[in-house]
Amino acid sequence: MSERPDSPCILSADSKNFDSRVLENSHQGPVLVNFCSSTATICSSLSPVLEKIIHVCQGRALLVNIDVEADETLARNYGVISVPTLKLFHRGEVVASRHGYQPEEAVRRLLDQYMARESDLALADAVDMYVRGEQQAAYTAIAEAVACDPDNPRLPLTLCKLLRHEQRYAEALKVLNSLPDYHAGHPEIRRLHDQLTFFVEYDPERDRASLEARLSGDPGALETRRQLVAHHVVSEDYAAALQQLALIIEQAPGFEGGYASLAMRRLFNLLGEQHPLVLEYRRYVR
Repeated sequence: MSERPDSPCILSADSKNFDSRVLENSHQGPVLVNFCSSTATICSSLSPVLEKIIHVCQGRALLVNIDVEADETLARNYGVISVPTLKLFHRGEVVASRHGYQPEEAVRRLLDQYMARESDLALADAVDMYVRGEQQAAYTAIAEAVACDPDNPRLPLTLCKLLRHEQRYAEALKVLNSLPDYHAGHPEIRRLHDQLTFFVEYDPERDRASLEARLSGDPGALETRRQLVAHHVVSEDYAAALQQLALIIEQAPGFEGGYASLAMRRLFNLLGEQHPLVLEYRRYVR
């Protein structure tokens, strides 16, 4: 899979130039990496589809082809076990993976979540309004942008981050819960959603010391532990939150329909799969 000299948005890469062509460029816009093989028929079928999509993107995204037979190291490092495998890089990280042949519409929708759009300009203006203290005007501008471009996930994401800033957690969570599936699967939206599920349970009137004092007298007060988990997450003390969730699972795994296991998975998503705390507490979630 060689580079197309007539297309600056379609490149090839190997271990030597991967950082510059993929990781560095992904801070400017999405980079779709196609792990492929020149000997695989399915790869030959997918390549023109990808090239067509990138051409339509008009410089807002890159396609980088990596021949797994020529560079096994990159394939191994990124867990590629079959071709074609697509990995989308954004801001230096893999934000999505797809395996096998992909329909054109599916790839377009995936890239659309990360490419700059006209509505992003309206979003930037709205954020400026918010910073100037024009909160209501900012919210109105974002709502109008959503109406014009409902496929841009950065619009509801930013809206909900502003609501979170104002501690309007329930409103923000309601917005996220109303999003279509193709937005709900966006990594940043998923993380914000998972964070807000703890924030809505946070009660500032019940301070941490009083919750801990009650638990010292009644270790089986599971609802109190749940409140303490929320306090820990809001203060970003994730180790303490996971410890409380582990205690709930040990005492009553079925509490509130398996609350602790679900909450633990949400914290795993916030922290990232390779975080030391995730590796430590993974055994509690099957």
